[in-house]
Amino acid sequence: MAESVVTFLVDRLTALLEEEAKLLSGIRDQVEDLVNELEHIKAFLRVADAKEDSDPQLKVWVKQVRDVAHEMEDALDKFRLFHSHDHGHGFRGSFHKLSCIIKKWKANHRISDDIQRINSKIKSLYEGHERYNLVDQAGSSSARLVLHHRIGQGDALLLEEADLVAIGEHKQKLIELLMKEDTERQVVPVVGMGGLGKTTLVKQVYEDPKVQKRFKVHAWITVSRPFKINQLLRHMINKIFKVITKPVPEDGEVETMDDDNQLRERIKKLLQNSRYLIVLDDIWHIPDWEVINHIMPNNNRGSRVMLTTRNVNVASASCFGNHDMLYHLEPLSPEDSWTLFCKKTFHGESCPPNLEEICRSILMKCRGLPLAIVAISAVLALKDKRIVDEWTAVCGSIGAEIAGNDQLENMKKLLYLSYRDLPYHLKSCFLYLSIFPDLYKIEHMKLIRLWLAEGFVIGEEGRTPEEVAESYLRELLNRSLIQAAETSTDGRVKSYRIHDLLLEIIILISREQNFAALEKGQGAIWPEKVRRLSIVNTLQNVRQQRTPSRLRSLLVFGVEDSLTDFPIPKWFPRCLQLLTVLDLEGARLDMFPSEVVKLLLLRYLSLRHTKVREIPSSIKKLQNLETLDLKHSHVVELPAEILNLKRLRHLLVYRYEVESYARFNARKGVKVPAGICGLQSLQKLCFIEANQYSGASMAELGRMNQLRRLGIYKLREEDGVTLCSSVENMTNLRSLSVSSLEKDKIIDLSHISQAPPFLQRLYLAGRLENLPRWISSLQHLVRLFLKWSRLTEDPLVHLQGLPNLVHLELLQVYEGESLHFSAGGFPSLKLLGIDKLDELQLVTIEEGAMPCLEKLIIQRCKLLKKVPFGIEHLTNLKLLEFFDMPDELIMALQPDGGEDHSKVAHVAAVYYSYWRGGGWDVYSLVNDVESSNLGTSAVRRLERNILWKV
Repeated sequence: MAESVVTFLVDRLTALLEEEAKLLSGIRDQVEDLVNELEHIKAFLRVADAKEDSDPQLKVWVKQVRDVAHEMEDALDKFRLFHSHDHGHGFRGSFHKLSCIIKKWKANHRISDDIQRINSKIKSLYEGHERYNLVDQAGSSSARLVLHHRIGQGDALLLEEADLVAIGEHKQKLIELLMKEDTERQVVPVVGMGGLGKTTLVKQVYEDPKVQKRFKVHAWITVSRPFKINQLLRHMINKIFKVITKPVPEDGEVETMDDDNQLRERIKKLLQNSRYLIVLDDIWHIPDWEVINHIMPNNNRGSRVMLTTRNVNVASASCFGNHDMLYHLEPLSPEDSWTLFCKKTFHGESCPPNLEEICRSILMKCRGLPLAIVAISAVLALKDKRIVDEWTAVCGSIGAEIAGNDQLENMKKLLYLSYRDLPYHLKSCFLYLSIFPDLYKIEHMKLIRLWLAEGFVIGEEGRTPEEVAESYLRELLNRSLIQAAETSTDGRVKSYRIHDLLLEIIILISREQNFAALEKGQGAIWPEKVRRLSIVNTLQNVRQQRTPSRLRSLLVFGVEDSLTDFPIPKWFPRCLQLLTVLDLEGARLDMFPSEVVKLLLLRYLSLRHTKVREIPSSIKKLQNLETLDLKHSHVVELPAEILNLKRLRHLLVYRYEVESYARFNARKGVKVPAGICGLQSLQKLCFIEANQYSGASMAELGRMNQLRRLGIYKLREEDGVTLCSSVENMTNLRSLSVSSLEKDKIIDLSHISQAPPFLQRLYLAGRLENLPRWISSLQHLVRLFLKWSRLTEDPLVHLQGLPNLVHLELLQVYEGESLHFSAGGFPSLKLLGIDKLDELQLVTIEEGAMPCLEKLIIQRCKLLKKVPFGIEHLTNLKLLEFFDMPDELIMALQPDGGEDHSKVAHVAAVYYSYWRGGGWDVYSLVNDVESSNLGTSAVRRLERNILWKV
């Protein structure tokens, strides 16, 4: 982790050398010298990272390096702070300017002294590395290999003792994949986070008599990292020799082979004429897989390769072109988790009633991770069942148990390996998750904006910082370090969560490294030099704490104390000048905190879900601000001074007045000053009221060609042509939302000749004379919401060819009597919502239409008295929801309704009776459906999944 701190500092210093030549007058040589010294020390830190845990002295050295890097970063920001003051105008401004010149002259001298002092410290640290033998990289690699191997064995043995609850189904599915009649060599990767029992599961499959009989040649290879390929090849040869009952050559031929190619050829010869099974346990990276993959021949005998990995990318790469073979191992269900927990904690007996509530709370923190359940159970099994306080203490301090209990050491090290394997830039990003409280759903874009403000995102040519941060999140997701908590219908992850025990581990690391601390009001003392601080629920304990001296980020979660009565400077009177992140989301705050405008280095400011009504003109002082989040606040107008914030990238200023079925119609925007287009760095501008704008101002929006998301509210009909012209210039636009001034007012968007090529989400609320033809050209469109369009022409004709459309909602869109879904139309659609089509009487679905549809929602269509004709063709349908529909339709669906509209209608009727409590025996009806001629696979699938609401 120290390497990431030093690298971050080197990047900042390098940028300073490139961008701030004037500021560095007289000290440039010193800065360059410092960069050189830091580059040298980085190389040793990479080696030290592998040995730090096993060498206490080395750990002290790494901590010293980290502290010096933080010290230099602070000095650098104080230097920037002195050069960022606004001098004002007139005599007072001139006097202030003269005062600042003197202060800046002092600042230059101070930074020069700081650099000289820190440079001296770094040279001393650099010279001290030799006593720790950091240059012995081979020794380091061996140490890590041994450590990795030992931990892996410990995990397998620990889980084998658990008798593998619920393994039967997983084992059977994997055996079926291995036994498939396919002559091609196939790869079966098993992927999941550390501690799920991948190794144990695959071992059970590997040792199954049926498998051993089918694959006469088989070998189990543990691929620990980093590995030497020739050692791994020799190991593989020895394993194969043993299983084919052929003695290993006594002349030591294999052991003396130094040429990797010779070893590869020997393996190919051994495997060429046999149906073989090779298990590669614990592969971490794609290059490791590629090295081994080419060794094993495709001999057209139905051979198989199985591998275990924590990395989805590795799993996907290994079975490229045949993802049906990829097996995701999921956590245990709550029921199976409880079975395993009781088995290990109470030796197979039931949980005592006095402990059940607390035990279930402890178990919830394990989140179905078998290794965690077994490890925690081993601790609890030694506790007295009569002393509830001992059990309660474990639940309240899992982190402390992990840090201090030898019985949990194996689990800690196994999970810690995933963190250790991260590249330096992802370590900071992953540790940052420790600032969020338990059970918090980490919003996708919020996390990206926080990472940007913290400076964690490394720039890449041709990509925006936001796009780079997106790739970081995908990497953490693919490495099974974070999990998707909420996913939208178009596949985007809306929020994430982290496993409770992984969270506890990174909280420990964060505190130890002064990276971040979480204050829950439980009396814990945070480190004095902590750089990031989260406060949860209350400020009471904050008032008694010593002030941190290096605070960079301050976030609050669920704090109920009034910040208006007890303002921020009273919490931290001496440490906020270097603050870059201030997140006061949901705080009890009625007015904009005036002291905030003194935080000149602030990059991220959130007043989301507060009662703040007005933003002061002094906001212009925050020249470094990149994110201003006022979503769901009471702000209705922004001051003209907002235009001074040239670095602003994300401006969120909207709220929902009501929650509704089609939420996009309930957004309310704000008034922004003319000239907003001068903020050329903006990526997101949502939502602005257009009715205050002149046509010229609307035209100027076209200059904002960096925008990814634009939201326009209260668009006037006469401004439609101008907006179209502006949208044509926004070539990077991914999301566009436009609503009319009033419900029946026209929005004229038909004048776009070439739509933004990468547009993915489109929301239009207002009357359309015709459906804009350019919509049908949006090859990347995944979400389309139309409201109040009142079209006389069937819109499906122009929409059904959109190849990637996943989510479609139509609210008061069409005034015709029928909708027809043609075969082959909407090939990717998963959710269809039809609402308040007042003239609609008939919906027809041809076979082959909407083949991927999973959710169909129809509501408030008063003349629709029949179930959609052809609904039985929707073989992937999982949710069918009707709301506020005619009684005739409901009666037609009941089993005694007299009409057989469709096979699915009878199944729907079962669920209708169940939800309405109609007195029918739902199970008998289900049996009737299954035993009748209506029991097709489509019906059975719907029978399990339809949710019927009236």
